[in-house]
Amino acid sequence: MATAADYVDKTPEERTGMRFPTIPKGFGLATPPLAFLIFFFLIPVALLFVTSFFTARSFVIEHVWNIENYAKIFAAAGFWQATWVGMKNGFFTAAFSVILSFPVAYYLVYKTRSNVVLYLVLLSWFSSYLVRVYAWRTILGTNGVINSFLMGSGIIKEPLQVILFSPFAAVLTLIHIMLPFALLILVSSLRDVKQEYLEAARDLGASGLGVLYKVILPMSYKGIVGSFMFTFILAAGDYITPQLLGGREGVTSGLLIANQFRSAGNWPLGSAMAFVLLATFVVVYVVFTQALKFAKLAPGRRYHG
Repeated sequence: MATAADYVDKTPEERTGMRFPTIPKGFGLATPPLAFLIFFFLIPVALLFVTSFFTARSFVIEHVWNIENYAKIFAAAGFWQATWVGMKNGFFTAAFSVILSFPVAYYLVYKTRSNVVLYLVLLSWFSSYLVRVYAWRTILGTNGVINSFLMGSGIIKEPLQVILFSPFAAVLTLIHIMLPFALLILVSSLRDVKQEYLEAARDLGASGLGVLYKVILPMSYKGIVGSFMFTFILAAGDYITPQLLGGREGVTSGLLIANQFRSAGNWPLGSAMAFVLLATFVVVYVVFTQALKFAKLAPGRRYHG
């Protein structure tokens, strides 16, 4: 015969015979950041996407559904040329940022317990973005450090004009700005690759390059992808540095999008450009990840031979 104590010890499901939805553990902790992302990121992005199907006349948005903006974009050669400039800036910036950061990250994780090098790299964040851009403009200028050194050494007789307002100057400055981001992501990723894994690979006869290619790179795959794509997107979408240092070829799609919002007042067209650029980033992500898989650097697969 059931007693009152037996009833108290039963769960609500056992008392009523009904199943109640359970709240996942940690949901309360995840609620504030999730709500922040929904209200201040997902909802604005959704509204911007809806706006891209409207039109604008004299700074006034006409709420009439059409695909006129996307048709203009796909037919505009200037937009794709500017996008190509941004893609090149993004690719070279991301590639060199990852390549230069990886040895430093390896040293910080496996060779030293000191974070002095990391702090020195992060020290650049103490200066403003524009300050760093104008600093490179001074360094690369006709009377800058490079030209002064070359002229003082007798290597050249006149200042070089091509190193300032050029794609080289824009990419060099972007690498300086994006390098700390790439380094932080790679350091975080390499910390998950324990030293014991490397020692086990060496015990099994793997060479230094074998450990790098078959253990470190595949196990830090997410960090490499994250580091590359993070710096790529920021550099490809940047329009301030190419505008100040890139010269006549420094027009990127980011500048065209900004002009639509600031000067032209055509928010629908600017929104459509932004989503076309976003789709381009997705394509680059897919191509990059597939390239890593083709190079046998993706995790979750065993390669023999």
